[in-house]
Amino acid sequence: MTVKPMHYKCIHVQKAQELLNDPGTVIVDIRDKVSFQAGNIPNSINLSNEDIVDFLDSTDRKAPLLIYCYHGINSKDAAEYFVNNGFHTVFSLDGGYSEFSQQKL
Repeated sequence: MTVKPMHYKCIHVQKAQELLNDPGTVIVDIRDKVSFQAGNIPNSINLSNEDIVDFLDSTDRKAPLLIYCYHGINSKDAAEYFVNNGFHTVFSLDGGYSEFSQQKL
């Protein structure tokens, strides 16, 4: 069995602060709309299957892309998807929004 190399990086919330503070970073929340409206990382975009094509068409693939979900599991698949669609620098947030919301940053 061949293991496919990872083309994105998993990053902990504290290590992600530089990305979160950089206005050039595209922050993507892949949770459902209700969860996003209840709380999210500032400046993040709530992305779903309905608007993924528009996002792919309108987003600079060279900009850093930080993806998060509830607990940091589904964001890994999403990160791989974006890498496969030509994004250069992709990060999956370890622990997801759950971890982010617990931090005193």
